[in-house]
Amino acid sequence: MKPGRKRQILTEKETPIMQMLWERGPMFVREMVELYPEPRPHFNTVSTLVRILEEKGYVGHEKLGNSHRFFAIAPKSDFSRRSLTEVIRDYFNNSYKSAVSALAEEEKISVEELREIIELIESKRNKP
Repeated sequence: MKPGRKRQILTEKETPIMQMLWERGPMFVREMVELYPEPRPHFNTVSTLVRILEEKGYVGHEKLGNSHRFFAIAPKSDFSRRSLTEVIRDYFNNSYKSAVSALAEEEKISVEELREIIELIESKRNKP
């Protein structure tokens, strides 16, 4: 990210591009277009989104011949932590307990997984 810039949120259209770069590493725009499901966006659309991500400081590029290969600069962990925090703030009144309760009520998390989370919390609490 460029120094002095406020970190921004990824848009719905920017997210798949960042996911591709995080998962596959450096890529050309044509390679990104090929990974989209049908109907694929136009090359120019993807190219514009990549340039916007580059302006935001999330993506960099290296020049190879007449082309550019793009790579993620911003780590995925920055976005996953921030996204989770924002979802909990915006939809669960800033309560992690409410978020976990909602997962349990909808049977999206098992009792075994909850036990593992409790063990993880307890083990962190017991460390010096």
